Amino acid sequence: MALTGRTALLAALGALVVGLLLPSPAGLGIVTGAVLLAVLVDLVLAAPVRSLRIVRGGETTVRLGESVSVELAVTNPSGRPLRALVRDAWAPSAWRPGTAEASSRHTLTVPAGERRRAVSVLTPSRRGDHHAHRVTVRSLGPLGLAGRQGSHHVPWTVRALPPFASRKHLPSRLSRLRELDGRTSVLTRGQGTEFDSLREYLPGDDVRSIDWRASARRNTVAVRTWRPERDRHILVVLDTGRTSAGRVGDAPRLDASLDAALLLTALATRAGDRVDLLAHDTRKRAAVAGSSPHEILPAFTNAMALLEPALHETDMRSLVSTALKMAPHRSLIVLLTGLDAAPVEDGLRPLLPLLTKRHEVVLASVADPHLDVLAAGRGTTEAVYGAAAAEQTRADRRHTADRLTRHGVTVLDAPPAQIAPALADTYLALKAAGRL
Repeated sequence: MALTGRTALLAALGALVVGLLLPSPAGLGIVTGAVLLAVLVDLVLAAPVRSLRIVRGGETTVRLGESVSVELAVTNPSGRPLRALVRDAWAPSAWRPGTAEASSRHTLTVPAGERRRAVSVLTPSRRGDHHAHRVTVRSLGPLGLAGRQGSHHVPWTVRALPPFASRKHLPSRLSRLRELDGRTSVLTRGQGTEFDSLREYLPGDDVRSIDWRASARRNTVAVRTWRPERDRHILVVLDTGRTSAGRVGDAPRLDASLDAALLLTALATRAGDRVDLLAHDTRKRAAVAGSSPHEILPAFTNAMALLEPALHETDMRSLVSTALKMAPHRSLIVLLTGLDAAPVEDGLRPLLPLLTKRHEVVLASVADPHLDVLAAGRGTTEAVYGAAAAEQTRADRRHTADRLTRHGVTVLDAPPAQIAPALADTYLALKAAGRL
């Protein structure tokens, strides 16, 4: 049973009646009995809660930061009308901050034998699966004094996918890809290692591309054109260990790595290459392999939605071993990890020959732009010490990157807003140079 504010108001009015008109035990009993009788009648006339049939519907996926609607269909099979307050309970992270109270509560009036709908608008603030909790219904009587209350377990799951904010960079990179393929009107054809076609020589063409045999047959000077390699294999490796949990701005480094991986995947798929995914720390957390071009991006986003940083050191030996199993032939291996000196020197660098012997390796790391702000600090003793520490950190990262470069690794170190387009540009440069 649940009482409302009207009951309290009625009791207060009854107290005034007792104090002013019936100041006696009999008057108190009469007023109290009247209030209790009204509450009891209201409770009896309220529609039952247990017999309600509640069904959910709506969308099951949403990109982080966007909104999604989940519907509650409430059917009242009883012979009394339902006047209800409905609370649709979800985890706090499923709502936009500050809106949970208003968004989760609905007022419904359902006539006997009919059905009405209520819509909850979710705006998740965290990646991953968000599960619905109980639906609590408070059925009020016609007087609004009291009601019946009960809960129904109506399961539903909404998966918040990575936001893929870097997709705004995709059109410009696709335009560059078309230039590499020679599909647009540019002065030079895209270079690669796969022969495309022959055409007549034009002023400015590289004389090394002249096909003398074809020129002899045609009685004109013919040049070979090339296109970037297709159907190459790319393995994106996400380090979900301790270093990926470090926050840069308002988000962990892992979120920026996921965004960069999605942009690379979208671009490489359009280029005709095959892309697989591996997420690993002390063990394999997720793997996507062998998906068709139309399914690869949805498969990646679904797998990435459930990834969370692990607060322990990555087992680089196990990571490299798993990567080599997923890439038995020559591939481009893109490792999204940190550039901290100790984990790289002790864990990754001794294993690099296993990767670089057969594969092209790119290591992409998310830098903290706040280091640049600290390094420029002056004026106070604290600011000078902060600048010295920031400069030392940047120097250590540059030294680590130089050592990896000497082992044949292409190293990227960019802030969150730039890591995705920088990785896409590196992929295009490798493709243009025929290094895939």
